[in-house]
Amino acid sequence: MTLVLNVARTAWDSHVNRVADSVRGLIPVVKGNGYGFGRDWLASRAAPLASILAVGTADEVSSVPDDRTPMVLTPLVQPRPGLRGDAILTVGSPVHVSAAAGHRVVVKVRSSMNRYGCDPGEVADLVSLGRSVGCEVMGLSIHPPLVGGIDDHVREITDIVGALDSSSNELSVWVSHIDGNGLDELRRRFPAREWFLRLGTALWHGDKSMLQLRSDVIDVRSARAGDVAGYRLTRISEDGRIVMIGCGTAHGIAPLDGGLSPFHHDRRRLPLLEAPHMHTSMVFVGRDSSCPEIGDMIDVQRPLISTLVDRVDWI
Repeated sequence: MTLVLNVARTAWDSHVNRVADSVRGLIPVVKGNGYGFGRDWLASRAAPLASILAVGTADEVSSVPDDRTPMVLTPLVQPRPGLRGDAILTVGSPVHVSAAAGHRVVVKVRSSMNRYGCDPGEVADLVSLGRSVGCEVMGLSIHPPLVGGIDDHVREITDIVGALDSSSNELSVWVSHIDGNGLDELRRRFPAREWFLRLGTALWHGDKSMLQLRSDVIDVRSARAGDVAGYRLTRISEDGRIVMIGCGTAHGIAPLDGGLSPFHHDRRRLPLLEAPHMHTSMVFVGRDSSCPEIGDMIDVQRPLISTLVDRVDWI
């Protein structure tokens, strides 16, 4: 009963090092589940790549090694007693500033995502407020949406920075969802500013052929049309076999968009009998189709950023 992430070690290491070497001002992102690798392990792997590591929340700061600086991407709304004093916090409103008093901060400038952050015209006031409560303002943070290409994101970042008051000219800019070439283009457009690039998925995942998510078959049993099975007593429409796969909602396994099954065998999608549950998923294989056997490993199609694996195998 195991969900396994297989990683082609040589190809993966080569990819990570190549991307890291191509970006001047890299800030590796190690938030959430550590992009499927585990956050603590990934933070250790990221440590040689940069002096600052970005995490998602203040609760994730503990994953960052003591000799690296944690940057927290999600603003606090209340002070966090005991938070590492070297943590760089993100602020986008007066409430966030109050919660970050005494810490180093970056000011989040709202992009077209319309998520948290201030308008370009509010940056000067937020910077002033931060300094008044003992914050050292490190720079500005801009997070464009996933939609669109790198050129689109560079244009949006350019428009936002161009709309800033000149009083912020000395502040660095921390961005995401572009690549090293996009960052170099921003440096050409705004040569007086220092630029940093947060990278997560592009750094850790890259070519998906290096990564394979699989789970084992726990049991297989015959079923006849009219039988019922599963937590929801789903009625079976034809003769075939029920296959129990050793992963479920406890691993973050769920149907894909449109209710499609995430499981594949012999280059064929295995239809779900019912939605996955906790540590087991049930699929149905018709009597005339190729069926896996107990102990076989089944391919699983799920985003690694929302998947909790039992084991990472380096191959």
